[in-house]
Amino acid sequence: MAAHLKKRVYEEFSKVSQQVTLEEVPAKKLRLTKPSKSAALHIDLCKATNPTDALQYLLNFARKPVEAESVEGVVRILLEHYYKESDNSVRLKIASLLGLLSKTRGFAPDCIIDDAINTLNNEKSHQVLAQLLDTLLIIGTQLPDKIAVIQRLIDVACKHLSSTYFGVRNKCLQLLGCLGTVDKPLSKETDVGPGAQTSPVRDVQSIISDYFQDQDPRVRTAAIKAMLQLHERGMKIQQTIYNQACKLLSDDYEQVRSAAVQMVWVLSQLYPESIVPIPSSNEEIRLVDDSFGKICHMVSDGSWVVRVQAAKLLGSMHQVSPHFLEQTLDKKLMSDLRRKRTAHERAKELYASGEFSSGRRWADDAPKEKVDTSGVNLIDSGACGAFVHGLEDEMYEVRIAAVEALCSLAQSSPSFAEKCLDFLVDMFNDEIEEVRLQSIHVLRQISTHITLREDQLDTVLAVLEDSSRDIREALHELLCYTNVSTKDCIQLALLELLKNLTKYPTDRNSVWKCLKFLGARHPTLVLPIVPELLSTHPYFDTPEPDMDDPAYIAVLVLVFNAAKSCPTMPALFSDHTFRHYAYLRDSLSHLVPHLRLPGRKQTASSGLEASGVGSGSLESAQNFLQDSLIRVSVLQNLETPGAQELLEFTIRDLQRLGELQTELAGSADFCATYLHCQLLLTKALQEKLWTMAVPLCLKQNAKVSTATRQILDETYKLEFLYSGLETQQIATIHNVRLQAKALQLILTARSKRGVDRVLGVCEKFLQDVESFQRLFMTELPHFQDSFVEKLLELMPRLTACKPLDLVKILQTTLRQSRFIHLKLPEQIHRASATIIEPTGESDNPLKFTTGLVVALDIDATLEHVQDPQTTVKVQVLYPDGQSHIIHPKPGDFRTPGPGRVRLITQVYLSHSAWTEACQIEVRLLLAYSSSSSKQSASKPAWNESMDGLPTSESCIEGTIHLSKPVKVFIMPKPARR
Repeated sequence: MAAHLKKRVYEEFSKVSQQVTLEEVPAKKLRLTKPSKSAALHIDLCKATNPTDALQYLLNFARKPVEAESVEGVVRILLEHYYKESDNSVRLKIASLLGLLSKTRGFAPDCIIDDAINTLNNEKSHQVLAQLLDTLLIIGTQLPDKIAVIQRLIDVACKHLSSTYFGVRNKCLQLLGCLGTVDKPLSKETDVGPGAQTSPVRDVQSIISDYFQDQDPRVRTAAIKAMLQLHERGMKIQQTIYNQACKLLSDDYEQVRSAAVQMVWVLSQLYPESIVPIPSSNEEIRLVDDSFGKICHMVSDGSWVVRVQAAKLLGSMHQVSPHFLEQTLDKKLMSDLRRKRTAHERAKELYASGEFSSGRRWADDAPKEKVDTSGVNLIDSGACGAFVHGLEDEMYEVRIAAVEALCSLAQSSPSFAEKCLDFLVDMFNDEIEEVRLQSIHVLRQISTHITLREDQLDTVLAVLEDSSRDIREALHELLCYTNVSTKDCIQLALLELLKNLTKYPTDRNSVWKCLKFLGARHPTLVLPIVPELLSTHPYFDTPEPDMDDPAYIAVLVLVFNAAKSCPTMPALFSDHTFRHYAYLRDSLSHLVPHLRLPGRKQTASSGLEASGVGSGSLESAQNFLQDSLIRVSVLQNLETPGAQELLEFTIRDLQRLGELQTELAGSADFCATYLHCQLLLTKALQEKLWTMAVPLCLKQNAKVSTATRQILDETYKLEFLYSGLETQQIATIHNVRLQAKALQLILTARSKRGVDRVLGVCEKFLQDVESFQRLFMTELPHFQDSFVEKLLELMPRLTACKPLDLVKILQTTLRQSRFIHLKLPEQIHRASATIIEPTGESDNPLKFTTGLVVALDIDATLEHVQDPQTTVKVQVLYPDGQSHIIHPKPGDFRTPGPGRVRLITQVYLSHSAWTEACQIEVRLLLAYSSSSSKQSASKPAWNESMDGLPTSESCIEGTIHLSKPVKVFIMPKPARR
């Protein structure tokens, strides 16, 4: 018995001791650590048996990102192997890696500056030395506020400027240009320039300018670029450098001349009114005029790169004197740019020489046309006719640059615009399409200053026979804004445009638009030729023309637009002309204006327009829009009696306002769509399904589900179809979208069984709420008592509760949330598209063999579409329900004007055999992705090996209809066997 009791006591004691031991021994914690980058690199470099292996390890390491906390350890390992390595290529790669690592975001490179400078002391290789200086430059740009570090780096650069290797001197000059300061002089103790004596104090500009005369052209180029770098950093370059820069314009090397041209231009902008002497004379001239003449001379340079640069810079020199400007259009030196000797000076010289006319030589005392060599030219004779040389250059890049420079100078000088008109018109016959197109665009920009003569207009209109559609449409655009001088010019233009219409029927809309503006600009010139244009006779009736003829419509568009400003013109119209006016006014209202015709009954729509109701003043329309929004803003709760009726009436008024006032169409449609979302949301929350069991209200459930989807679609239209929105409007749209998603979540919880299905939807909704808080934190004060504010207050409770409890909270919050009023920005534009071709009017089907393709030409105009090259798609919908979405090429988009884009592309159609022809629908879509801005991947800043890789295209979340569908007949035929 005693033994048994002893055994039980021992067992109890052992259990207690085990419990004490378990309580005393703490649990082991696991800590996950990343492998050390420096240790891995050290192991790799130690394994290398030859320089080739070490170089390969370094190249592989350069492709991997390095965290900011690991950079310093990696740098220490690299420096350790740098001192051990004897191969120059390995040390060069290590020096390059040091510079790349110092650019790592979050790393402060000042901790490695001492080691980087110390490596320069014992380095014998010039290439490695140049790379180390480049690394110091990178470190210096990362530490712009560390004045002591910058001064050390400048001292290092001055010390190594005496190197015999051009690459080292280049890097030193680059470092001085990027880091040098003007306010603090530099000690010249260690700087020994080419042929320079030791001086106690030098500033950075004088040190750099010493190397303008370096024996190596690459160093001379680097010196000029370093000086330009100082200018870009906001330091004023000294005027004394001007003469040195002018001497470098005649350098033997292209790179030096190119940099010198830029230097001369910079000084002409800094000191335009300074007076500089003309060499070998007592005359003086403004610096901007002198530099203009020297840059004009460079338009005839032997290098086409220098010629392009000189021509571009001429276009920005607007302060030059007019007589210098006009000299660029004449190859002969004008008399007003010569300094002539007076008659007294000539007689004195003749008397001193002892020579008079002896009469033995024929006309020895006659005045001579050639320039007197003893006269002083104020401009270099090689600079005469600079633009003439540029426009006749063999390289089309130079010709384009000269055309653009002419445009820039002509826009600021109407007299110069008239003088250069002939030269620009001649460029319409250039052999390169790009030059012709640029010349047309340039003439369009200066069209306000010029009036075309008949011979010039003849040259311009000859371009209408060009096979390029872009050229022809650009010329139509030019004629819209050009003034002509006589009625013969109007007739000539009309005749050539009608020939263009016959040869290229697809230009119909562009030609009609051109004639609309041509008639509106020249009513007095159109008036004398109206009987001839309309084929009317004072005594005899003439046959009525065919209204289906595009050429006749073109003539009517010209005449009707001229008649708007000429009240006597309608008296020349025939009876059928009045009928045709009424027809075109309804069918082509954008081309035919409203006319007050005597004795004619006004229609309702024309009466509205004439009284100013339809096209009233913009100010009254804006006031009506604001009054409508104020009337709605009084509503605090949309469930009050009469609130929904008021909302419906306001939506109707805004939609009508957008139709009548095109300037406010975007704002009115935006407000109407937003209020429609609120109306749908209110009606959905008032349905009976919230108080009834689910099996008893299936019909109401489907109705609310449809309304919810419609609200979501409308919110995406509000966000992506309108431009000019501010952050507050986007936040308001997201608030409505969250309400729709909450409603959708409630419907899902009521209709689906099982917690697992609802759980995923709840998590996604909570993520959307957190995303709203993160994106629109600054806009939250504008959302008092709103749905999103109540959600953010309940967020801790929502994240912890069960899905069914969350659904109940959402249902209560939706009913209690306040209506958020919309605050409009200054201007809102609605993105839109109009398909011009195909018109959808043809009954002749496109026939093609089954299995093959047929090309359908698409011509559309886009208005206010942001980034159309990535967002605009073409949708083809077949009768059997198949839908194809085509991505147009970036080259298919053209930009004729601000806010307008032209899409000209081809869509390839294919289908199986049909028994008869059917219609397909073609429309334009706007693709959107609300998460594209959140998915921007961050790339390591120092890793240059990823720079060449294309960025991945963000996934498309949905599409919005951008244009009305156009129906086209097609007929796939079975293949013949």
